[in-house]
Amino acid sequence: MTTGTDTDEGLVRAIAQGDTGALARVFDRYAATLTRYAWALVDDRSDVEEIVQDSFLTLWQRAATLELPADTVLPWLLVVCRNHAFNTGRKQARRRADELPEHLAAPTDQDEARELLRWVRDEIAALPETDRRICELCLLEGYSYAEAAEMLGLSVGAVTQRVSRSRRRLKKVVTHDEH
Repeated sequence: MTTGTDTDEGLVRAIAQGDTGALARVFDRYAATLTRYAWALVDDRSDVEEIVQDSFLTLWQRAATLELPADTVLPWLLVVCRNHAFNTGRKQARRRADELPEHLAAPTDQDEARELLRWVRDEIAALPETDRRICELCLLEGYSYAEAAEMLGLSVGAVTQRVSRSRRRLKKVVTHDEH
């Protein structure tokens, strides 16, 4: 590794002093890597571009207080990139939730949540026995499909297919019935 401002540490110190050329060199060095990483986290090109830009903006804003744990700024940039991607995902989830019909929106109080959970459990209880048990194990109790398959003596494919079918059935009931 070279010395002076060609090292990541030197570039970060230069960025902290307002050197936009140093930021450009860090960008040239790591933008492709961050872009590939962002594509692994999100599916939309505009989100990828925004996440990468926000990552370098965060470097610009925090360079003065940044302590590099290694000889490279890349691990820090990857963590920042991941955090921006997660924030993008949360924003999109909130937007989708805001667009849901009122009867499908997240409950606003405990009584409403209890009623919704009771209704979902009633719908699961009405499923055929094997499907009901699979839903209880996988969707309510958190077992993996493989664990549920072993417990019930089924193949993982059969469990996957039954969960998918049950989800479609429950979704159909939810979207056609206002509970």
